[in-house]
Amino acid sequence: MSESFRKELVAPCGMNCGICVAFFGYTMSGKKRKMKCVGCHPSGKSCAHLKKYCETLLKNEIRYCYECNMFPCVHLQRLDEKYRKRYGMSMIDNLACIQDNGMDAFLRQQEKRYTCPDCGGVICVHTGICYTCSPPE
Repeated sequence: MSESFRKELVAPCGMNCGICVAFFGYTMSGKKRKMKCVGCHPSGKSCAHLKKYCETLLKNEIRYCYECNMFPCVHLQRLDEKYRKRYGMSMIDNLACIQDNGMDAFLRQQEKRYTCPDCGGVICVHTGICYTCSPPE
């Protein structure tokens, strides 16, 4: 399995950090970032998207949002709606897949969906670009 499809890269909110534009080392405008993001769990952060809203995550009481008795909370619902509209991806669906089918099944699904058919690299969820075969100039 590719570096982008590891359980350590799945954030508490259900985002696979391995398909994020920041993980590839770019900004949304295509500029190179000074530092590439390594993901929420590997960097020791609770969740880049929800940490400022959630005491449960801040206190490390749960690893994934579906473990919370308030799942899906209003903050996750707002984030999910934004991602569904902009990027065609649902964090709530991701978390439900993990909860119902396990992490390995979720990662296989992610790998199938986000693997570039041309080169086998990884397609970014935010830009739709495979930075392996189509890096920005």
